[in-house]
Amino acid sequence: MNQHKFSTLNRRQFLYGAGAGVALFNILPGTLVRGAESLSPNEKLNVAGIGIGSRGGADVDEVAGLGENIVALCDVDERYAAKEFAKYPNARRFTDYRVMLDKMGKEIDGVVIGTPDHTHAVIAMEAMQRGKHVYCEKPLAHSVHEVRALMAAADKYKVVTQLGNQGHSSDTIRRVCEWVWAGALGQVHTVHAGCDAFKEVYCQIPNLAKLDQPHEVPKGLDYDLWIGPAAFRPYSPLCVPWNWRGWMPFGGGAIGDWICHVVDPTFWALDLDAPTTIQAEVTDYDPAKQGLCYPPAAKFTFEFPAKPGRGPVKLIWYDGNNSIPKPKDFPADEKVPGTGAIIMGEKGMIVHGSHGGGGCHLVPDSLMEQHSGKNAPAQKLARVKGHAWDWADAIRNGRKAGSNFGYGGPLTQVALLGLIALRFPGQTLKWDDQAMRFTNNDAANAYVNPAYRAGWKL
Repeated sequence: MNQHKFSTLNRRQFLYGAGAGVALFNILPGTLVRGAESLSPNEKLNVAGIGIGSRGGADVDEVAGLGENIVALCDVDERYAAKEFAKYPNARRFTDYRVMLDKMGKEIDGVVIGTPDHTHAVIAMEAMQRGKHVYCEKPLAHSVHEVRALMAAADKYKVVTQLGNQGHSSDTIRRVCEWVWAGALGQVHTVHAGCDAFKEVYCQIPNLAKLDQPHEVPKGLDYDLWIGPAAFRPYSPLCVPWNWRGWMPFGGGAIGDWICHVVDPTFWALDLDAPTTIQAEVTDYDPAKQGLCYPPAAKFTFEFPAKPGRGPVKLIWYDGNNSIPKPKDFPADEKVPGTGAIIMGEKGMIVHGSHGGGGCHLVPDSLMEQHSGKNAPAQKLARVKGHAWDWADAIRNGRKAGSNFGYGGPLTQVALLGLIALRFPGQTLKWDDQAMRFTNNDAANAYVNPAYRAGWKL
C-alpha cells in the first residue's frame, strides 16, 4: 500500500469513527486502564471517591483498575450512587465529604472528585488543605476566582493534582503537538472548535417554566448538601441528578463540559494561556429572561495574543445548533467534526475529534503524507499509560501530573470567560488576566467571583 492510500485510509477511518457518535471518544488509545499494576501493599494508594454516581464512578473504577485501594466512597444521593457503592463493599460510605475527611483523614492519600461543577472547588480545596492529592473532573471550577484559588492551593500544599480531561494522556494529543511544533502547519492563526452533542441537556429553555413546580426531595438525597455553595433554590428533578449541566447555577453548558476535552490539543500545542478579548453571539436567547439557562445556539470568539514563536491566534467555539463551518479547501468527501476541532495554519489543517485529538489527521492528504509514517516528527513528549495512571504515578514519584491544576486551571478559565461573555451577547469584553478583571465592563466583573450562600467559603 503506498503512502497516499495510507493517509487517505486514515482520514476515512476517522470519518467513520466520527459518525459513530460522541461516545466513541471515551475510548481512546493511551487512555485505557492497562490492567492492575504489580504493586506491593505498601505501594498502593488509599483513594476516596467523592461524587460517584456517574462520571465520578468511572474515575473511581479506573483508579481501582490500577490496583489502588478504594477505601472510602462519598455521595449525597445514595440511590443514584447505589451501583457504585455495591462494587466496593469494603469501602466506608459517607454522605458528607467533610465528615469523611474528619474520620478517615489519616487513611486517605488522595481523592477523586466527580460531583457537579458548582461544588468542585469547595471539595478540592478542603482536600488539598488536608494534604490530599486531588483528581478532579472537568471543568476544574465554576468561577474564575475558584480556578485561581485552586491553582494557588495546589502549589501551597504541595499536592499532586490532575484535571479529568482524560484525552490529555492520549497518544493522539501528543501527535497533534508534535505536528504543530515540527512546523507541519506553518504558523497557526485560527482554530474552529465545538460540540453539537446532547443539545437537550445543555439547553434547558423548554423546561424553564416548569423549574419552580414543587417537588418532594427524594428519600436518600441530601439536597442541601447537593446545593452546596450555590444560591438555594427548591429541589427539581429537572436539575438533579442529571440535567444540572444545562442550568447556569450548577453547570457550564456545552462549552463548560467540553472545552477541556476539545480545545486541550490546541491549548497545549500553542501555549494559549489567557485570551485578551472574548465575544459571545447567541440565537433565540435573552439573558435577562432566560438567564438560568443556556441558549440553543452559541458562538464564542476568543483572541489570544502572540507569543515567542507564534503569532496571535483566534479560537472560535460553536455549540448547540451552531456548527463548525466547512473551511475553504476542506476535502469534499469529509464531514466537518460535530464535536472536535479544525486547527488552521499557513500550510494546511489538523482535523480531530474530542478527548485528546481523537482521530487526528492532517489536511490535505499530501500534508499527511509528508508528516506520517517514516516522515513523522520525532516524539518530543513521553507517552503515558493512562490519565489516572499518570496521576497515581506522579504521586508515587513526586512529580507533576500532565494536566495538573497549573495547566488545567487556565484551560478551564477559557470556558468560564466565555460563560461570562454569554451574559453580554454581542459585546467584546477585554480581559486583563493579571488583574483578573474586565477593563471595559464593570458588570461583567461581578461574575468573576460570585458570592457563596451563607455557611460556605472557599
